[in-house]
Amino acid sequence: MRLELVRRTQAVSKSQQYRFQGTTSTGQGQDNSPKGPKGPKQMKPGPPPLSVGQFFLRSLLGGIRSVGNVFKSETLKQTYKTNPISLTLALITLAAVGAISAYVVYIYFTYFNGEHFTRYPEPVAAALRKALYFTNIDPDPKRALKYYKQALEICDELNIDPFTDEVIGIRLQVSHWLQKIDNQANAAQVLESLLADCKRWIEVAEKAIKDGTVPASLLPPSNLKEKEEKPASPQAADAKDVKEEEEPKPTETIWGKRNRILQKAIGISVKLAELYNDEHVLKPDIAHERLIWGVETSLKEMKRRSEEGTKPGEGEWLNSEQIGAAIESLAHSYEAKDLFELALPLFFQALRASRDPCHNAVLMNNIAACFAQHNVARPGVAAIDNVVIDKSGSSATPAERRAAYLEAAQRWATNAKQHATEPKGEQRTAECDEACAVSLCNLGDIASLTGKPAEARRYFEQAIEMSKKVGFTPAVTQAEAGLEKLSKSNL
Repeated sequence: MRLELVRRTQAVSKSQQYRFQGTTSTGQGQDNSPKGPKGPKQMKPGPPPLSVGQFFLRSLLGGIRSVGNVFKSETLKQTYKTNPISLTLALITLAAVGAISAYVVYIYFTYFNGEHFTRYPEPVAAALRKALYFTNIDPDPKRALKYYKQALEICDELNIDPFTDEVIGIRLQVSHWLQKIDNQANAAQVLESLLADCKRWIEVAEKAIKDGTVPASLLPPSNLKEKEEKPASPQAADAKDVKEEEEPKPTETIWGKRNRILQKAIGISVKLAELYNDEHVLKPDIAHERLIWGVETSLKEMKRRSEEGTKPGEGEWLNSEQIGAAIESLAHSYEAKDLFELALPLFFQALRASRDPCHNAVLMNNIAACFAQHNVARPGVAAIDNVVIDKSGSSATPAERRAAYLEAAQRWATNAKQHATEPKGEQRTAECDEACAVSLCNLGDIASLTGKPAEARRYFEQAIEMSKKVGFTPAVTQAEAGLEKLSKSNL
């Protein structure tokens, strides 16, 4: 028993020696350094964070190296021999993924770093990138609105002029986005606020010009008018093209700023009329008021320029087609109110301003429709009477006046049909085909009103045939309604 106990004791001692062998002070691993308190360990600085561009570049290079290694290996040849179809599909998939990745990178650098962002300070641009991301890519109205507001707040903090094209553009984008998500009422409120701000600025600027209190920074240089009127030589024109990129843009004068903001206000007013006429809002009276203001303001400015001339640094005004579009919108507003005697003169002005042959046919159809529906007013009340009735028309009976209006309507509908068929090649658009179909419907309605059912039926059938050919459903509906009315009248 004692011998066995001694053996167990020796075994335990050996196991302890093996267990604590690594902690002995002998051997090659002996630490001869002086003992003492150890200081804190010094951490090595980590690599700087990667930018988005560096991340994409490194990822792309890594992918290219991986693909290169695959193509160098013998496994690829062996795989192609054993299963060529699967390998081909895999390579096509790889190429497609690479193309999509390259497209995403291209979109990132061309869209999110495009001129429409880089013209803003970086804090504003960052907020706009997020806003547009949640507008177009991952729609989230709450986040989009948050970042649009943030962009405008940053502009205010940086003291950016709220009447620059950039800041006004943000507010217009907010309205466009609200309209896109079917929130027309709030879209109109945003535009109303912007229009009121523009009107206030114009009022203050005009008062400052009148009182002579314009800040020196907004006054035009004394030689600016001479530079604008003096013709440039060919050598100077060539040199100007080279220097335009080097020289900064001249400071905007108060006349130039007034011109720019006034044009914005007129465009906003016309857009507001469109929103108020939308089926989600339906405020035609307010729409009519905005159109009247826009048209009257544009015509007053044209008159002022014709009388006073262009001021230094003022720039060009709206062209005839832009003014004509506003006048046409106002004419449609009067037409919707059954005030054809007021709509007709405006349609005539819009026709004079139009340069598009297909749109001319559309305007002629509008004139024909107004004449056909014109109320028989008292002699001399309608401003358009001198177009259809001679000097002796003051004693004409209501029936004679009605016949004169229908005759004028037929002439304009015939002119519309002729002008709609004339354009060829690039000049001819879908608007020409639609105008031609509408003119046939108008001619059918006029023939029906003048007691010519056979002629009316022929026009309606032609309108249906042509409208189906070009895929213009409204004209088909109008012509079929005309035929049904003729059938009921013959019973």
